[in-house]
Amino acid sequence: MAGTRISNLQSAAKQPPPLIQSPQRSSAQGAVQMRIKSAQSSGDRLSQSKSMVLQDSSTELPQKPISRHRRNQSQHNVVVAGAATFEPLVELKGEHLNVAKISDSGKKQRKNWTSMWTMLTSDQLLFYKDKQQETALKPGGKTDVVQLCGAVVDWTTEKSSRKNVFQITTNTGSEYLLQSESSSTASIWFHAVRKAVNSSTKADGGCPLRRSNSTECLPRHSSLPGYGSASPSTKQRNPVHRRSINMFGSSKLKHSTSDSADKNGVKNRLKKFIIRRPSMKTLQEKGLIKDRVFGCQLSTLCEREGTTVPKFIQMCLDAVDKRGLEVDGIYRVSGNLATIQKLRFIVDQEDDLDLDHSQWEDIHVVTGALKLFFRELPEPLFPFRFFQPFVEAVKIKESKHKIQTVKKLIQQLPKPNQDTMKLLFSHLHRVLAFSRKNLMSTQGIGIVFGPTLMWPELDAGNMAVNMVYQNQIVEFILIESQEIFNLDRK
Repeated sequence: MAGTRISNLQSAAKQPPPLIQSPQRSSAQGAVQMRIKSAQSSGDRLSQSKSMVLQDSSTELPQKPISRHRRNQSQHNVVVAGAATFEPLVELKGEHLNVAKISDSGKKQRKNWTSMWTMLTSDQLLFYKDKQQETALKPGGKTDVVQLCGAVVDWTTEKSSRKNVFQITTNTGSEYLLQSESSSTASIWFHAVRKAVNSSTKADGGCPLRRSNSTECLPRHSSLPGYGSASPSTKQRNPVHRRSINMFGSSKLKHSTSDSADKNGVKNRLKKFIIRRPSMKTLQEKGLIKDRVFGCQLSTLCEREGTTVPKFIQMCLDAVDKRGLEVDGIYRVSGNLATIQKLRFIVDQEDDLDLDHSQWEDIHVVTGALKLFFRELPEPLFPFRFFQPFVEAVKIKESKHKIQTVKKLIQQLPKPNQDTMKLLFSHLHRVLAFSRKNLMSTQGIGIVFGPTLMWPELDAGNMAVNMVYQNQIVEFILIESQEIFNLDRK
């Protein structure tokens, strides 16, 4: 009996076990069998097995025909999406957004917010005045088209006080601000536009360069970096040829080596020009730069002209003697400042001056230029070292002693100062002779010429007190001019 059982067990071990399956097991095996039957060839089975594996984008394999079976179609879609390394763009429906164009090809524009019907495509952002224009598709319906290839999208809080504002800067330098009152809406559009920018830039291989104010694409030469059939993963923007985009996309300017070379060249040329430029003396000898009259030292000007009284002062006094002694407010009324400056420029640049010309017919222009000449002197007609002695002299109460003291001080002045002062005060004495017609008095002339003919070297004292003494000194010399300058003995 024991031997019979052993033999039965050995025979049972040699035979294959019976196929016993649960209902779930059998259904799964049937599905596998249907899949095997649906495959028409070994090549189809190979494609189905490989469709579950992501291929390397860097290796180029021959594409095989895609099965039209619904299951296989979905599998192949997964493969393509993985190989492209980015998701397909989901276009947004049109929506009203607040848009402001602040720059057109680098030229700043006034910021005007406008509610625009906005549409987003794979590589463009379209703005319409209203939804009807977008649906009508008329030729002139589009208000503006923003090319997203190579653009830069960033949130901004500096360009506008509104909230939820982001900026789009195109590859031609145009700048747009987009805003929505809803933060979620603004965020959705921001991410959608950024995704469109990335996808269009990758699809175009780095985006073609465009001319400003044009949709014309510039051709890329084969010698330019990045030209050729490089894969999207290895392509990088070259800062040299993408300088216009980097300039608007970053806060700091990125200069290429060519820019630095140009700057060095300009610096070198400027250095050579400065080293080789002629001296002031050479320019004066050639007559290119003439010595000034206004602002020149009185002694230097007289030495240059070979006189003791500057010619310009003599010409002005002669012109006033000829046609200004009876003019109301002579020396008190101001002339046209622009005309006075024009006269000053002519005097500094030209030798010949005719004050009888029609353009100087206003005598107040001549008197204004004369007063300007005295104010422009580096040292006044009454030299700095004589300011305090004249102040002490005018304080003397006894008349004869005061006259002798002032006369002695004037005789100590340099010859150009002394002769110019004598000529000026003798002229002002003649002006006083017509005081009934010109309505000028000694006090009025003292107020006009006091701060013009003398001032302290340092404004250490009281300005108001100094001005009082300045007026008194000029007024006293004017009253006693015949005695001080010996005008009767002329």
